[in-house]
Amino acid sequence: MEHLLGDTTTNAAFYAGLFVAAFSLTETLTGFWWGALSDRIGRKPVLLLGCAGTIVSLFVLGFSMNIGMAILGRALGGALNGNVGVVQTMVGEMVTRPEHEARAYAVIPFFFSVGCTIGPALGGLLAQQTLGGTAIFRQFPYLLPNIACAGMVLITIVLAYLALDETHPDLRKKPLGEMGPSQQPDDGENAPLLQPTPGSTGGPANAGSLWELNTNVKMLIGAVCLLSAHTVTYIQLLPIFLRSPRDQSVPPYYIGGIGGLDMSLSEVGLVMGVNGIIGLGIQLVFPVFTDWFGLEMTLLMMSTLHPIAYFCLPYLPFLPASTWRAGLWTWLVARNVLSTFTYPALLILIKRWTPNTLILGRVNGLVASAGAACRTVSPAAAGLLQSIGESHHISALAWWGSGIFALIAAIQSWFIRIDGSPN
Repeated sequence: MEHLLGDTTTNAAFYAGLFVAAFSLTETLTGFWWGALSDRIGRKPVLLLGCAGTIVSLFVLGFSMNIGMAILGRALGGALNGNVGVVQTMVGEMVTRPEHEARAYAVIPFFFSVGCTIGPALGGLLAQQTLGGTAIFRQFPYLLPNIACAGMVLITIVLAYLALDETHPDLRKKPLGEMGPSQQPDDGENAPLLQPTPGSTGGPANAGSLWELNTNVKMLIGAVCLLSAHTVTYIQLLPIFLRSPRDQSVPPYYIGGIGGLDMSLSEVGLVMGVNGIIGLGIQLVFPVFTDWFGLEMTLLMMSTLHPIAYFCLPYLPFLPASTWRAGLWTWLVARNVLSTFTYPALLILIKRWTPNTLILGRVNGLVASAGAACRTVSPAAAGLLQSIGESHHISALAWWGSGIFALIAAIQSWFIRIDGSPN
């Protein structure tokens, strides 16, 4: 960041926040429209366009000479990449049996966690590497990691172009009606769970509108927004809490919190890295858990316990020195379970309750835009609460804010209908 700021280091916090928010802000403005485009021209072309847009943004970021150009690169990344909603739509259209939904939707957060684990490590390893003093890498110290990422995205484009089939119900190359008898699936085993509704088979141009969305879909989208809001604040606040020293100016068991865990930078890095690995493992358990308890009970349990987790965390420093580390790891595992199980459950229900499959791209685009809007606003709110809390010796204040978001989501979850969906 210092390389990009030049002489403006006094505003480093402001520019860092703007840099982080730029992606989510532009994704908010464009996510829905990428989903709408996928309803008209197909999922695969939009997916490839999104990957190409990512490559463009990576090169802009890699060749950045100042913070303004870097922010532009981040903004382009959010504007040109609508793949979040499109991928969710394609996964939903690929699933052919209800019992496979949990396994399919668990794949999305699994690979997201893989990227969040590998990405920072790759950036830290390759940033400011000159490869033997190569002039271009000396001039642009962040170009190499962006080239590496662009190379991986290019491989994705090639594989998707060659091996990925279109999933849009009206734009598949070979509809079932055109298959020979030997090619048609038996007993509907391979038919998508989401079939076009009657009267909607006139092609993408005749797809329904978002006005068809029922109250349940709107509530589910709201639940995703709330989950996005408190998840991004958790990601923002956790390293601050781990690093912050104890507040010596308050009583030992002060209800407003007594500060953080006073961990070293290396310890914080270790905790964050292991936390990502824990998340990967937990995602593998989601399908088994839903098989045991069902989707409804899974969503209700996870949503209800989420605010409790946030309200408990700031009081970990109350534990004795011999046990607070065990308490921290227990909390991290529990919070990973809550978040990892809630997100795919909501996506499955959104797919089931979408009244017309031909607007599924727009619905998931709306989900992506709404979630991005919350990820744009909530970090600023969390930062404000953190600042107020520090100045008034209420270190738990920002975590209370996250807990309130989660509490609203928990209350809302009891009013979401699970059974009786049109799909």
